[in-house]
Amino acid sequence: MKIITAENAGFCFGVKRALELAARAAEDGSRPVHTLGALIHNPQEVARLEARGVRRVESLDEAPVGAVILSAHGVDPAVEAEARARGLEVIDATCPFVRRAHQHIRTLAAEGYSVVILGDPEHREVAGLAAHAEGKATIVTNAAEAAALPFGGKYGLVVQTTQRPEALREVAGELAERSRELRLFNTICEATMKRQESAHDLAERVEVMIVVGGRNSANTARLREICEATGTPTHHLETADELDRAWLVGAARVGVTAGASTPDWIVAEVEARLRELAGEEAG
Repeated sequence: MKIITAENAGFCFGVKRALELAARAAEDGSRPVHTLGALIHNPQEVARLEARGVRRVESLDEAPVGAVILSAHGVDPAVEAEARARGLEVIDATCPFVRRAHQHIRTLAAEGYSVVILGDPEHREVAGLAAHAEGKATIVTNAAEAAALPFGGKYGLVVQTTQRPEALREVAGELAERSRELRLFNTICEATMKRQESAHDLAERVEVMIVVGGRNSANTARLREICEATGTPTHHLETADELDRAWLVGAARVGVTAGASTPDWIVAEVEARLRELAGEEAG
């Protein structure tokens, strides 16, 4: 059995930056350090941070003193303002690509556009994006929902960084037909697009695909969907312990890809376990 890892897989720049900021804050040791929610969508890396003294909190009330690290997914600007007003040290780990989307949304709202966000309304990144529109944003998940918007509007479209380019094209097409003016910012992360392309290409060349990453990770879920769409049996797992020998029966080639929040050490453990299983099958 041959194990092939996607050319583009694992940590992206924004995640690396967030973890580096958290690590430096923890090493300082001069004050308590908190993350407001999960810093990234990978439970194993979040646990490693907690072991180093970086405590996860769900509200500012749980962090009366010290430093608070803002998630890589971004936050409501009112939350950041409140943290500063309370005298907390704010460490902004927002992904630069997400921050760019915030800037575009503020511009669109200020210029009178009805802001449309393509994304998952339950995702923290999308909630943060919408907050920057000061209540003037409509969130859609697909082209059908975009088709339900009123005719004749002046629309500004921004997209969650982990969405598929195909979904953006479909929504933009619907809005173009319904609007008197459409302004589009393609805020899909370039690293996300490369991961999706690599995963798709690899899935078409193997008998089984393994997608590694947090189950709460939007970009990892997207990789799973893309691989499944090729017709190749696809399995999403968080750790090597979840690998099932039955998935590999009869497979000559197994592909591995990983979400942008998945660290190299977890991918390496999955690859090592696959090699073990391959050896057992050969024996």
